[in-house]
Amino acid sequence: MRSVLKTMMAVSLASLPFLNVGCVQQDRYDQLNLTNNTLKQQIKSIEAERDSARGNVDAMRQSLVAARENAERLQIRINALANETEGLAGEIDKVYTRYDNAQSGGIPIRVLIALENLAASYSDIMTFNKNQGMIRFASDLTFDLGSVTLKPSAAATLASVADILNTNEASGLEVQVVGHTDNVPIGRPQTRQKHPTNMHLSVHRAISVRSALMSAGIDPARIQAAGYGDTRPIVTNSKKGAAENRRVELFLRPIVQAGAWNQRPLAIDKPDTEFTPGDFDDSGPDK
Repeated sequence: MRSVLKTMMAVSLASLPFLNVGCVQQDRYDQLNLTNNTLKQQIKSIEAERDSARGNVDAMRQSLVAARENAERLQIRINALANETEGLAGEIDKVYTRYDNAQSGGIPIRVLIALENLAASYSDIMTFNKNQGMIRFASDLTFDLGSVTLKPSAAATLASVADILNTNEASGLEVQVVGHTDNVPIGRPQTRQKHPTNMHLSVHRAISVRSALMSAGIDPARIQAAGYGDTRPIVTNSKKGAAENRRVELFLRPIVQAGAWNQRPLAIDKPDTEFTPGDFDDSGPDK
């Protein structure tokens, strides 16, 4: 009996603190469990946001790839259109060039503009008629009376003309140099020895201009020299002639058959070595 009581007392005494500890541990456990569940819910929410963000990133990457592919296709199309536009612009330029040439007697518009500007700069010595493609030099300002030697100012102007005629735009043009005089006969014996008549003087002056153009680099095969003497006046001559009729004119014409001169027999294909302007020069003050 005594042992039974001892056992019951031991159980009673031991049960009290264990019950208190158990309540505390249960409350702590419940709190921790609640916190754990809350954290789990937060983790799930964060993971869901993460997965959504990953999906958005993947979608954006796909959109970017598609955009790049579309941009590449557009660039290829743009390049193709640029080439087509360039080709069309070239064709349009050709059409305008043909139109301009047709309207200007076959002289390229850039050449016309350059010659008009040059004539404006040297208006005292030269004029340019774009409708006729004609450059006119006043002989009294180009040569001394009875002479075929170019004055320095005339030589400088002709060199500027040659610069224009040496351009690619003017390469298809030939030049006809034509000399003219008034009706006053050659009077001085020294002048008549070299230029017996006004016809000779007009031709010799044309040859001097041709030689100057050749010296400036123009192909001799593009330049023709001729003279009409006093047969084509542009104003009425007086007893002392007329300064307007003493002139040298350069007519620009398209070369109808480029290179055709190479087909001539060699026997008659001679360079201008028979004479030079100095061979018949006379620097006297009058005819």
